[in-house]
Amino acid sequence: MAKRRRVLLVEDEPSIAEAIGFLLTRDGCEVTTLADGTGVLAMLRGQPVDALILDLMLPGVSGLEVLAAIRADPDLAALPVLMLTAKGQPHDREAAARAGADRFMTKPFANAEMVAQVRALTGD
Repeated sequence: MAKRRRVLLVEDEPSIAEAIGFLLTRDGCEVTTLADGTGVLAMLRGQPVDALILDLMLPGVSGLEVLAAIRADPDLAALPVLMLTAKGQPHDREAAARAGADRFMTKPFANAEMVAQVRALTGD
């Protein structure tokens, strides 16, 4: 049996977090959710994951700031990251790419697309 993929979801909108968590759990992932960016690095160090889904706009620390900190940390730098945002403007995509996002998705998204993106990030 394949190992269960572990995903950290950082999303401040409860309904979106719940929907993504449901989709990915149904697809065989173990999903942990945070509602803001402040505890992400500590959680990643304490509970390594196979992929991170990171909202661009978060209260407190932005998704771009979290991603920059991850890419600057030698122990976390290789973590696959999907940047998720309600803003799909080209400059948002460019900022996410510059910060080191592996993939980028806009909200709303198709359920099948979310599952496919996470499978691609985790090598499934």
